Amino acid sequence: MLRNVLLHSSISVSPPLLDSQRLPAPSPNRLSGLTVAPPLRLHLPLTLPRSLRRVLVPIQCSVSGDSMGDRKMAGSATDGKDPRVAGIASAIRVIPDFPKPGILFQDITTLLLDPKAFKDTVDLFVERYKGKDISVVAGIEARGFIFGPPIAMAIGAKFVPMRKPKKLPGEVISEEYSLEYGTDIMEMHVGAVQAGERALIIDDLIATGGTLCAAIRLLERVGVEVVECACVIELPELKGRERLGDKPLFVLVS
Repeated sequence: MLRNVLLHSSISVSPPLLDSQRLPAPSPNRLSGLTVAPPLRLHLPLTLPRSLRRVLVPIQCSVSGDSMGDRKMAGSATDGKDPRVAGIASAIRVIPDFPKPGILFQDITTLLLDPKAFKDTVDLFVERYKGKDISVVAGIEARGFIFGPPIAMAIGAKFVPMRKPKKLPGEVISEEYSLEYGTDIMEMHVGAVQAGERALIIDDLIATGGTLCAAIRLLERVGVEVVECACVIELPELKGRERLGDKPLFVLVS
């Protein structure tokens, strides 16, 4: 499962730079007191060991301004830049060599400590989905549980948790999906959603896209229309968007 936290505390909001144009590494992060490593040129495979899926890649901040009716443009990182995204990015710290050497851990706890940045994150999603006839916000364990409930309340939808095995007390419907070294299972309560409902899937980050694909299949099996998937951050080098096929994806940072 792709769960080790979002974003990059020193994300640039300018267009990507050539190697010859890159600036020196940023100063120590004011929140963590740790020096953030300089941008890395990473050549990552499509499928990574779970312990390495949090390796950070250089990203830039942007918000799509496209309409939900244009599925080809959904989640475009080149349209409708919003200045709030830079503030969100700056509220996140990066902790190098955690939990293992060579890993840059993206710590969203500092985002949650910043009321404005946290509110801006939720507001950007609410502004996109309010009035879109969405009745279900499905949040993927665990960080989808942070962003999903306030979004659901603001747009007048119910929140449905998509959980790991044996976490839900009632009767469940399950979806097994592949990992690089085996399989995992996602579960949802039977009766939580009804056929014909329109759903938004929320998660913190998309890397290879396996978890989002499992959530899509689980909802579609019971007749729910998945309108869109939404994440705070995308790691485009891992090509998770391609794995979603024709399902639209909206991200704040890519």
